[in-house]
Amino acid sequence: MRIQRRELMKGRFNILNGSLYYFRGSAMAITHEESLDNFSLQLDYVLAEYAGHGYSAAQFNNVVIGGLGGSGIGGRLARLCYFSGATIPVEVFSEYHLPTYAGSKTLVILCSYSGSTEETLAMYDDAMSRGCTIICMTTGGELGERAKRDGLICYTIETGFQPRMALGYGFGFQLLALGELFGVDKRAALAEISQRLKDEKEALKARAASLFDYFRQTIQNKFVVVCDMAFEAAAIRFCQQIQENAKGEAFVNVLPEANHNVIESYYEQRDTNFILLNSGLNERTNLRFTFLKGVLADEQNRVFEFPIKEFNLWALFEFIYITDWLSIYASNAKGVNNMEVGIIMRLKNYLTQA
Repeated sequence: MRIQRRELMKGRFNILNGSLYYFRGSAMAITHEESLDNFSLQLDYVLAEYAGHGYSAAQFNNVVIGGLGGSGIGGRLARLCYFSGATIPVEVFSEYHLPTYAGSKTLVILCSYSGSTEETLAMYDDAMSRGCTIICMTTGGELGERAKRDGLICYTIETGFQPRMALGYGFGFQLLALGELFGVDKRAALAEISQRLKDEKEALKARAASLFDYFRQTIQNKFVVVCDMAFEAAAIRFCQQIQENAKGEAFVNVLPEANHNVIESYYEQRDTNFILLNSGLNERTNLRFTFLKGVLADEQNRVFEFPIKEFNLWALFEFIYITDWLSIYASNAKGVNNMEVGIIMRLKNYLTQA
């Protein structure tokens, strides 16, 4: 059984209040399967808890979003959702410092699930020293304490999840916060997404299982997602999940840029699982995908063209939900513990000791 295999990896599982939890010492976290089965509830929570921040784009010259890993990807997704509607620049940084241009006319949005991410805390201090306006999103921790101390707006996220499985909170809050900033109300759209995830959950899981079957024989190979800009953040999200959950290499190539360089490496078959992810928004980029698919097929590469009927908010959530499950199925097939991130924890201990 899957749980028995993980128990051999120095963790244990218990059922509490009908939910499956993973224990590592005294720490407890909801399993990834449980997180995905109830993913729509994260969006419901955001819709219930979101309170307007009262800011408008006219008050600022730019927006800087800061976050790392599972806490940072929500900002990248939200930014691209407003790529065509943002009236001021919005950029995302996963760093210790803000860009030089950040100042009193900059809105800084910081997300850290734990509230203890050292890079995000450094960005907080940097933003405070420059007189930026700050909005925080966290379960608590040091970031929550600082926001409370300084009287800042802070959206509280529910605890108990692995940060990478709490995407609905960070993405949802930032989607609504940026929408309010630009005068676009996304609440109805988010509510529709939540309902579709409930209604179509089993069908989406079946599609994920089918996608896993397609790659089953090559699941040990690295993944490369070739996408256009509209799907770049979603592609990054998938790669992060393969890396953390399935302990596999995964990379993103974005068209049209990748047609000016990476394409020259495809003269022979690669030990790669290719996923093509195209929004269909640009006719010239559509032609590039068609050509690239032919090049990869000619060399007998393993290629899956993810079907996109129409690019919209649902298309993002659909891809994320299906490929999140794919990362879980891949981890189980490889016999690795998707709840543990041993090297990341070693790095954190190393940095603490240093």
